[in-house]
Order: sequence, then structure tokens, then C-alpha cells
Amino acid sequence: MAKKPLNLILLGIDSLRADHMSCYGYHRQTTPHIDKLASQGVLFENNYSPHIPTTSAYASMLTGKDCFSTSVVALRHKGGLAENIQTLPEILRAVGYDTSCVGFSGNPSSRGFDNYLDYPAWGSFAEGRSPKAEKLNEVAVPELERLAGGKKPFCLFLRHMDPHAPYLPPAPFERMFYSGNELDPQNRSMQPVMSFKPFCDFFADWMPPGITDADYVTAQYDGAVAYMDAAIQRLMTRIDELGLRDNTLVVLNNDHGETLYEHECWFDHHGMYDNTLHVPLVLRLPGKLPAGKRVSGYSLHQDLVPTMLQLMGVKPKSRIDFDGNSLLPMVNGSKASNHADFYITECTWMRKHGWRTPEWKLIVALEPDFHFKPEVELYNLVKDPLELKNVAGTEKAVTAALRERLHNWVARRERETGQTNPMYTNLNWHGNASHEGPFTSSQQAYDTMHIGSVGAANRLQAGARKAAPTKKVTAKKVTAKKVAPKRK
Repeated sequence: MAKKPLNLILLGIDSLRADHMSCYGYHRQTTPHIDKLASQGVLFENNYSPHIPTTSAYASMLTGKDCFSTSVVALRHKGGLAENIQTLPEILRAVGYDTSCVGFSGNPSSRGFDNYLDYPAWGSFAEGRSPKAEKLNEVAVPELERLAGGKKPFCLFLRHMDPHAPYLPPAPFERMFYSGNELDPQNRSMQPVMSFKPFCDFFADWMPPGITDADYVTAQYDGAVAYMDAAIQRLMTRIDELGLRDNTLVVLNNDHGETLYEHECWFDHHGMYDNTLHVPLVLRLPGKLPAGKRVSGYSLHQDLVPTMLQLMGVKPKSRIDFDGNSLLPMVNGSKASNHADFYITECTWMRKHGWRTPEWKLIVALEPDFHFKPEVELYNLVKDPLELKNVAGTEKAVTAALRERLHNWVARRERETGQTNPMYTNLNWHGNASHEGPFTSSQQAYDTMHIGSVGAANRLQAGARKAAPTKKVTAKKVTAKKVAPKRK
């Protein structure tokens, strides 16, 4: 009698940074239930999101391809994925799977599911505390029960939004990690945050009026992670109750991390610093994956699909040449790492790309950014893991070598795909109707870019859902000009 195919439950958590999870060494106990899940399976210590932010990250997570293959680099991607790209749900549907997606309908990267279900995943201070994970469970648990009762194997994708701003965890999580006075008039740590014109209206819409203490906001983020962790345990409990534990691959991964008070990228997920790039990856499959295994080699989003398909024993109907590789050789110790160094990109609120090695991080601006940062940044990740000291000016040989490595990689991938690097062609990545093309100065970017209210931010993220396909604009790389770090 043929063995029933394995099910897949993929938890895609938006804006969860690995270094704020207790299983990754964080000093606060934010993820006890995810820690338990990790103890039952395999945790990848150095898993990275190479293409920031959401749309580009999920494009790689759900296709096994990098940005050269998907052509997706921007949050507000215009059009959909190319027709020749197969997504994970499309691959699984073709071999008889029932596929459902919760919380990610309409995004170009979520193409191919049989069923799409949504839940309230945003909020504001006026609306009160936002139980995002509970609202997800109200939709996800019945769908899990329906899938479990069916005759087909299934794939259930869940997009958790609790670590994504606004951070509004319900009681008691909003005070779990904070005992101070968030309105202390002697504390001025929020002054630069609330003075940042592009984001200040967004922050005012969900942070307490008169807030002065930035530590309070970080504690809200950690509280939101802990609240979501508790809600995830509800899903794990139901998986066991439905008898799915032994024949279901459970994967926890996410699109990107989050910037809190670092690098002046206030409480958002732009920038290519490691707080945004370093993301968790946990896989559990009893009998096939060892329990409590921690893998130290480097892995990327494009490695996920080939790994899941190999574990599930699924062979796509047609041949697919993935850009990533299965992580199972790293799990069994026959391979140390899938990547020695890798290309990184960002098109959220800035257009940049770079190169990361275990020792060095190179960031190159393709146009001036609204933080008035230098065109080139270089960080020694061994001596300066928090990326606080830009040494591009003093380590000129390293900078030149990494720039050459970056340019050689881009040229190689352009030859292999027959496509221009999408980082060079997405010139209206910012989605601002009042501005066409790249910014010519940081001051222009600062004066133009604006999130607005929570509702406006939600609409910005949703904009890609309604965007019609457009012709690709090709242009040469635009170099950032030097500007004085002054703001109006």
C-alpha cells in the first residue's frame, strides 16, 4: 500500500528578526513555544533574506529562485511573476495537493494557491490593542481542520503579521518586557524618531501620544513576538490533536527582520544591515529530521523550496532549475554551508545592493537615500557585528575587491538569465506618483517619501496587488551624489 504524501504547513512570519528570539540567543524569553518547535527539529543559525523587503523575499521563499530569475526586487512590484516561474503551491497543486494561503492574498509572490483567506492584520492606537495572531488563528484553525479532513495531501501557508509595525500586542504582553514610563519627560530618545518627517505621521498613528522612551517601542515589538509565539502554540496543539504531527512538515521562516532603534531606520524593515537580513528557519518532520539539531552553515531563501520538496519526496511535473540548493546535506553533515558569500538587495524605501561575506558587508547606493547615508558603506562583521563603523574610506582595498565580486556576480547572473539586473530597471520602485524615476539627492528623497497613517501604509503594501503589468524600463545604474546631511 502506497504511503500517503506528506503535508506541509509553512509559517511565514513578517518582520521577525532572529536575534530577538530566545532560541537564537536573545536575553528575553520571547519565543518559548517556537523554542520547543526548534528542539523537535532543525534550526538554521545563519539563515538570511538576501532580497529585502516582503514581495521580493517571498518571491524567493516560494519559488527557489533569486531576484535575477524572478525579476522581483521592490515592495511595490508592478505586475506579477513571470509565467515561466513556478511557485511552490503551483508545483504542489500539479501533483495533487490542496493548497491554502492565509493572510497573503493578491501579492505577486503568493500566486498559485487554491484558496485565499484573509484576517485583520493591521491596527492603530485609536483602535486599541491588535490581536493579530488570534485573528489569524480564527481563520487558520478551521482551514487546517478542513484540509486535514480531506482526501488530498495539503499545503497551508500562514502569514503572521504581529512583529510588523504597528506593534500593538494585547495585555499582558504590552507590559511583559517594560516597567518604565513611556511618557517620561526626562527621556528624549524618541525625539529623532518623531522628527523623521517621512515616518512621523505613521508613528503618531499607532504609538502613544507624547511617547518619549524608545525602549517602550522595542518592548512592544518583543511583546508582539511573545504574543504571536503563544498563538502559534495553539496551531501546534491542533496539529497534534488532528493526528498530523508525524506526516506533516512544519516550517517556520520569514521574509525579513526589523530595524528597531538602529541605523536611523526607525522601527521599520528597510536597510541591509543584519537586523533585517538575518531571519529564522526551523524545520520539523519527525522520523526524517533529527530533533534538536542546530546547523551553523549559511542558507538563503532560495534554498527553501528545494529543501521542502526533497523532504516531502515531491518531484515537480516539469524540470525546474532552482537557484538554491537543498539544505539536507548541511543537516546530515556532508556539506558545511550552501553559501560562502552572497548578493543582497533592497527596494523598500531605498534602492541599494551589496555583497555579504562572513567577515564583510558592502552596501552600495544606486541612488541617494532619504537617510543621507554615504554612497558606499563597508562593515567588518567580525570586529563590528552591530555595523556601527563604516570603514569604506580606510579599507579601500577590501571595498574595491568586494565591489568587483559584486559586479562579476551581477554580470554572471545577467548572462545566465538573459535579463538585466532588476535593481537597474526598477526605477519607480518607490511607488510615489508625484515623482518619476530615481532621486537625484537625499534631500529630494527626504522631502518626497512619506508613509502617512497606518491605513496609508497598509494601502502602500497592498498597492502591488492592484498594479497592472507594465513594460520594463531599462536604464543604467544611477550613482548616488554627495549631499549635505541636512533636513528641512
